[in-house]
Amino acid sequence: MAIDFTLTADQEQIRAQVRGFIENIVKPEAERIEHERLAETDRSAYIAALLGLRSQARKAGLWLPHMPTEWGGMGLGHVALAMVQAEAAKARIGPWVFNCQAPDEGNMHTLLHWATDQQKENYLKPLCEGTTWSCFAMTEPEVAGSDPTLIQTSAYQDGDEWVINGHKWFISNAHRARFAILIARTEDDPDLPQAANTAFLIDLPSEGWSEVRQIETMHGSTGHSEIVIEDLRVHSHQMLGGRGQGHLLGQYRLGPARLAHCMRWIAQAETALDMMVARSLDRYAHGSLLAEKQGIQWMIADSTMELYQAKLMVLHAASKIDAGEDFKSEVSMAKHFVANALGRIIDRSIQVHGALGYSTDTPLAHMYQHARWARFADGADEVHQMRIAQRTIAAYTDHGSTRAATGGLPI
Repeated sequence: MAIDFTLTADQEQIRAQVRGFIENIVKPEAERIEHERLAETDRSAYIAALLGLRSQARKAGLWLPHMPTEWGGMGLGHVALAMVQAEAAKARIGPWVFNCQAPDEGNMHTLLHWATDQQKENYLKPLCEGTTWSCFAMTEPEVAGSDPTLIQTSAYQDGDEWVINGHKWFISNAHRARFAILIARTEDDPDLPQAANTAFLIDLPSEGWSEVRQIETMHGSTGHSEIVIEDLRVHSHQMLGGRGQGHLLGQYRLGPARLAHCMRWIAQAETALDMMVARSLDRYAHGSLLAEKQGIQWMIADSTMELYQAKLMVLHAASKIDAGEDFKSEVSMAKHFVANALGRIIDRSIQVHGALGYSTDTPLAHMYQHARWARFADGADEVHQMRIAQRTIAAYTDHGSTRAATGGLPI
């Protein structure tokens, strides 16, 4: 068995190109946008600046790293995608500039696998071209978001149309999306609870789809919308995948999407660790630099070890996806671990920075607010722990050993 963590010459060239593009083009422009407060003072200039970055990314060949070349993408596998996402997310808008941001990235994968040719033309093509945005409408306020079998939004057939009623919330990107992938219950008494739901493509705006509000979160009002759906009519040809396959479609989408989040979180964790070390080498107190104090060294060491673990877990899970192997357990473990490590590393970096880290003079405060979301997005910690435990128990029951549940590695 070959264990090789090196990149090919072409992949190394791509990583260097992405890193240079982020450092030399995206970050300076993002700083200018923030300094001039373009988002608040000149909306047209703000949009022009963002689109200008996207135009430069396309010209540089750094566009859609996760999509096949026939769709205008870079055709990278998940291992190679990890290096791109981990570099891109060093800037807040980096993934968006390369058109590999959530939730559009996951929706592109979903449409590529499940959509008809006409649906791909209508919805996937504009997403790949960067001319439209999308959302994935599954979570509801009345039931646990981690259990899609409980979904109450319902759809019934009326001739060639389906009539949908329900209530959704925390639908990321809904405020600006031009279409939604909506999950609704279509089967009253299926043989399996997982066969109750169906996915539909909803053009936005549509009569019967009402945005109640953008939900204010710890990091502000950022497009996580509450939606009320009342007698929304959609033609049968807008069904995505087969009837009763909404749960299967959702799980297909969420697996790689969870790992893509981890790739981006690694970038944030590495940024926090870099800042922690830089501060420790710059700050002098009580007779020595912070870097020379054991308490600070332990924080740096713990963060370094956790980041190392996070990178290995993401790379191994990505390699299993690329190899066509079952990756659910590895992605679940990576998602849980990386989300928690992210919060701990940023927290330590804030501690080393002291009051400066608690202020908004550095990005750490905003990073910390965003990081808290990671522990329940795409499955709460406790749900992942439950599944991990179930798989570990099953491995021992079936094989007399837990080895298969710990990555199936040759040690």
